[in-house]
Amino acid sequence: MSTLNNTIVKFVELLPKPIVKIFAQRYIAGDTLQDAIRVVKELNSRGIYATMDVLGEAIQTKSEALQAKKECLEVLEAIKDNNLMANLSVKPTQLGLALDKEYGLKETAEVVARAKELNNFVRLDMEDSPYTDATFELLKCLREKFDNVGVVVQAYLKRTLSDVQLLNKIGTNYRLCKGIYIEPEEIAYKDKQKIRDNYLEILKTMLKDGNYVGIATHDDYLVNGALKLLKELNVPKDKYEFQMLYGVKEDLRDKINEAGHKIRIYVPFGKQWYKYSIRRLKENPQVAWYITKSIFMFK
Repeated sequence: MSTLNNTIVKFVELLPKPIVKIFAQRYIAGDTLQDAIRVVKELNSRGIYATMDVLGEAIQTKSEALQAKKECLEVLEAIKDNNLMANLSVKPTQLGLALDKEYGLKETAEVVARAKELNNFVRLDMEDSPYTDATFELLKCLREKFDNVGVVVQAYLKRTLSDVQLLNKIGTNYRLCKGIYIEPEEIAYKDKQKIRDNYLEILKTMLKDGNYVGIATHDDYLVNGALKLLKELNVPKDKYEFQMLYGVKEDLRDKINEAGHKIRIYVPFGKQWYKYSIRRLKENPQVAWYITKSIFMFK
C-alpha cells in the first residue's frame, strides 16, 4: 500500500490545478467562509460538531499574518452569528510564530481573547518538528490567561508521551492524532503498530489525568482501542470527543455519531486550497488513497 500511495501522490502532483481541485473538493469546504458555513450547518443538522480552519501556507510577512488574523476573527464572528456548533483551528505559523515569537504570541492572543468573549475555543494545530517547542511555549503563555485554548500532539513523535506528562501539570485540552509530517526516524516512529501503541498509551495518560481529549483518528483499530479505554477508565462523555477530517471515512464518522459519542469534523476552507491539498497528500498518503478511490469510484 505504501508504494501504491506514493505513486498516487506523484501522479496527483503532475495534474493541472483545475483537475486537482476536482480531486480535492470533497475534502475542502470551498473557497469562501460562506462555503464553510454551509458545510458546518449541514454537519450540525446531523448532530456533528466542527472545527473551522482558514487555509494558509508559508506566511512570510507580518501583513500576511495580519490578514490571517482578520480571517480567523471573521470565522469566530460567523460561528456566533450563525449559531454554529463549531470552534476554530489555527496554525501558529499562520499568525506569525515563525517570523517572531513575541509577535506570534500577540496575534494569537488577540484571536484567543476574542474567542473567549464569544464563549468559543481555539485549537493550536501542531506543525512539523522545528515548531514543536515553540508551539508548546505559545500554549503555556496563552494558558496563563485563557482556558479556551488547546493544542494538537502527534503520536508518532517519540517525545510526545513525555511532553504530555509535562503539559498535564498545567491542565491542557488536547487533540491527539497520529501525525502527518515527514520526520526523521531519530525522532519519529515509522512502524504502524508502534505508532498505534504509542497513541493509546498517550491517550490513556491524558484521560487518567482528567484532561479533555479530542481523539482524532480514521483508524478503526484506534477507535476501538479508544472506546475500550473510555470504558475501562469510566470517562464521562463531557471529557472527550472523536475528531475526523472532512470527507474522510464518513461511514466511520456516522457510526461513532450514532453510538452517542460527540464527534467533531475538521472543515478547512479558503483560496489556498491547492497548496494545502498537495501538502496533505505528501504528508499522508492514506488520504491520497481515499481520494483516488473516490475519483475512480472504487468501493
